[in-house]
Amino acid sequence: MSLHTLAAASSHAIEIKHSRFLAHAAPVTSAEAALRFVETVSAADATHNCWAYRIGGEYRSSDDGEPAGTAGRPILAAIDGQGIDRAVVVVTRWFGGVKLGAGGLVRAYGGAAAECLRRAERVPLIEYALIKVQAGFDDLGHIHAALAAFDAEKLDESFDVAGAVLRLRLPADRVDTLKDHLRDATRDRVRFERS
Repeated sequence: MSLHTLAAASSHAIEIKHSRFLAHAAPVTSAEAALRFVETVSAADATHNCWAYRIGGEYRSSDDGEPAGTAGRPILAAIDGQGIDRAVVVVTRWFGGVKLGAGGLVRAYGGAAAECLRRAERVPLIEYALIKVQAGFDDLGHIHAALAAFDAEKLDESFDVAGAVLRLRLPADRVDTLKDHLRDATRDRVRFERS
C-alpha cells in the first residue's frame, strides 16, 4: 500500500450515548510538531484529550486517563489502517454520563479518528533520491531534456574541463529508468553516483 499524508488539518465530531467526541487530524513532520498540535487542539474543559501520531517508524499515543489501550492505540490503528504517515490525530471527549465500557471506548475513539481521516484530503508521500550525474559538454543537452520527463529537479551544477556534474533530486522509483534513458541517449558516456 502506498503511503499518504494529509493535505491539511481536518476535524470530525460525533456523539455516542451522550458523550461528544471531536477528532482533529493534521499533517506533521516531527514529534515536536505533533505534540504542539496536541497542545493546540486539546480542550481544557474536556474529560479526555487522547491522541496518537505516526512519523515513519516513530509513533506515540496517549489514553489521557481512559483505561489503558482504549483510546490512544485505537487512534494509532486508524492512522495505520488507512496508510497514513506523518500525521497526528487528537480525539477529545466530553463525558455524557453513560459509561461506554472498554469495547465501546475502543470503537468510539478509533471510529472518530478513522472517520476524520477518511474525510481529510490526502496527498501521496513520495520517497526522493539524490544522485550526481557526470557528463561531458556534448551530453548536457540530453540530461537537461530528460529532467522534466523524470520529475527530476536540478539542485546544482558545476563545471570543470571534462564537463559538468549535476546534483539531481527525483522520485526514488524513477532513478533506474533515468539512468537507463541517459545511458542510451549518451552511448553510456554519463556516470552516476548516489549523492
